[in-house]
Amino acid sequence: MNKTNKIKQLILNQLHEIIDQKIETSKKAIKSAKEARDNDTKSSAGDKYETGRAMMQIELEKSEKQLNNSLNLKQDLSLIDIQKEYKRIEFGSLVITNQGNYFISIGIGKIEVNNENYYAISLASPIGKLLYNKKINDKFQFQEREFIIRNIE
Repeated sequence: MNKTNKIKQLILNQLHEIIDQKIETSKKAIKSAKEARDNDTKSSAGDKYETGRAMMQIELEKSEKQLNNSLNLKQDLSLIDIQKEYKRIEFGSLVITNQGNYFISIGIGKIEVNNENYYAISLASPIGKLLYNKKINDKFQFQEREFIIRNIE
């Protein structure tokens, strides 16, 4: 495994850890909301019961949505082939610019690997849209700064 692939693998590992933590947090929140809802059912009466139950249901739905989003992100990560060579920027690319390093994957933000910062971004993000399909030496403007694509790995 070459240096670039090792870096991509380390970034992917961190992204998986972050998503796994989000999944676990969502599962705990779902369990907690279900328990609270069920306990409220046993102990409450009248309008207070209905309000409490509705709030627990909203919390439960929110946590289930977060869990589903995290599971989808995990699925997206599994599609990345770190061995693939890129001529143009697309999903799975590691992009080195004069303004920073970007891993085109899921929108998580800054990740540090070997004392170097990388930004895990999605193609749907504003900068992801600008990077998409660019090649080495292409230039573009973002937030009043000029970006130059130095390498795509």
